Amino acid sequence: MMRFAVPLLAALLFLTNAARADDWATVQTPAPGPTQSIGFYTAGCLQGAQALPLEGPGYEAIRVSRNRYWGQPVTIDFIKTLAEKMRAAGQAHLYIGDIGQPRGGPAPSGHASHQIGLDADIWFERQPGARRSPADRENPRLRSLVKADDSGIDDAVFNEQHVLLLRTAAQMPNLDRIFVNKWIKQRLCQTTGGDRSWLRKLVPWYGHDSHFHIRLYCPPGNPQCQPQADYAHDDGCGEALESWFRKAPLVPPTTPPKPYRPKLPAACTAVLNAR
Repeated sequence: MMRFAVPLLAALLFLTNAARADDWATVQTPAPGPTQSIGFYTAGCLQGAQALPLEGPGYEAIRVSRNRYWGQPVTIDFIKTLAEKMRAAGQAHLYIGDIGQPRGGPAPSGHASHQIGLDADIWFERQPGARRSPADRENPRLRSLVKADDSGIDDAVFNEQHVLLLRTAAQMPNLDRIFVNKWIKQRLCQTTGGDRSWLRKLVPWYGHDSHFHIRLYCPPGNPQCQPQADYAHDDGCGEALESWFRKAPLVPPTTPPKPYRPKLPAACTAVLNAR
């Protein structure tokens, strides 16, 4: 009988942890109190989150039924400012995807990061003309900038508007890094002249071919926020990029992955349960 005790206990803990992860998604409102990012981008929570208005000058939120448009004030301000800059440049309004849940924390699916209100997804796709209805924003067309066979940039989709968008975002204050697909980084490394310092901010990561992911620094006055390790201070177009083209491609799992269960800071229990 004893030989079944450990597996049984492990199974019970797995189910308990999975349920706790789902709890973060079921809370519909932010935790009261001053805004505080607690923990790391992939293992933390957010107190006093602010909501991004679902539309504003130069942008509109998509997939709003996920209720992931909450973040730090600095993140909300970054999105609004970037959208205004793109509107002033004559570009169509931006699609804003996930920022974070009302209290941050792990999501039951979709992201390992986005837990402390300092990450946000911005899509490369644009919808010129009138705004889409809220219902249409649940499943908009979101084209990749990379060919379907992962052999390079799709020049039928990629254009100079994407270059300006990435450069503008990379040069804004409070930005730590931007995650982009390796092919996008390579194209910019090959074609950017003049000031190349902003290229450093573009960090290759899996996926990120139809959207890019901004990550902001921990704001001042957030002592429990854990910064991410620094990275190279050159343009990132050398070995740091080339190593990505030697990595084996990701293979989809044959079985559903287990729920992501990070160990959260102890303070996150109070954030989750606050009323």
